[in-house]
Order: sequence, then structure tokens, then C-alpha cells
Amino acid sequence: MTEENWGSVADMLDFAIDKEQEAVEFYTDLADRTDRPEMESVFKEFAAMEEGHKSKLEHVKTSGGLTPSSAKVLDLKMADYLVDVEPGPDLDYQQILVIAMKREQAAQNLYADLAAAAENTDIRELLQALSQEEAQHKLRFETEYDDFVMKDN
Repeated sequence: MTEENWGSVADMLDFAIDKEQEAVEFYTDLADRTDRPEMESVFKEFAAMEEGHKSKLEHVKTSGGLTPSSAKVLDLKMADYLVDVEPGPDLDYQQILVIAMKREQAAQNLYADLAAAAENTDIRELLQALSQEEAQHKLRFETEYDDFVMKDN
């Protein structure tokens, strides 16, 4: 789905659901690839949290709890929500942390913008809560980056 296809909050939820599935796969892959046992458990935990986000969004979408918007949702600059660097097989730990931070920032921004576009109070509050959860995830990776990378500098 591209930004040109976003005609409603439901379309944006579809995009967010897809992004959550990508996040589940991303963190599962990182858990399988890391040689740091403490981060393996963190990555698995994040995969489970992202799966929970996906389930919440799917429930909102299928429950009929969406209030149709009278205005079309236009250009939210989707490129702002995409990560520039795709994970490859030879990433070092620092690169993995940078990608994880960027993904979480993108998710946080996405949910904040979705919340601003939602007319239904319950949906808006859910999206705001998801934005805050993504901010917490980003902070976890920033802390790890600070502990792992910055300690040597």
C-alpha cells in the first residue's frame, strides 16, 4: 500500500498492520542471528510485542469500531516511515541497533500521525498508546547503543 492509496483510516490501519508484521519478522530474524544471549531474549520479546500491536490493530479494523472520516487522508509522507537501510546478512551489532532505532522511530511517528487522523476517541487513544510503546522500544535500543557502542568512545 502506498500513500496514494490512503483514502481512509482503515487504509492506514492496513499499512500499520503490514508494518507490524514486518517488525515481527525483523526481530525474529535478529533473535536468530545475534550472538548476544541477552539481546536474543530482547529481540524475541520485541517480536512478541509487535505481534501484540498487530493483533490490536486487526481487532480495531475488524470490530467495526472505525468511524468513517469525512475527509480524505492525504499525503502523510510515507517515505518518512520507511527505513533507509535494509538488514543484510553481514551487519555488525552497531548497525543492527541503528536499524532497530530507526524502525521504532518510524513506527512511533506513524502511530502519532494515525492518532491525529482518527476521529474515533477509542481508536485515537489506542494509536497514541502504540506510539508511546514504540517510543519505549526505541529508548531500549538507544540505551543498548549507548552501553555497547558509546562506552568505547
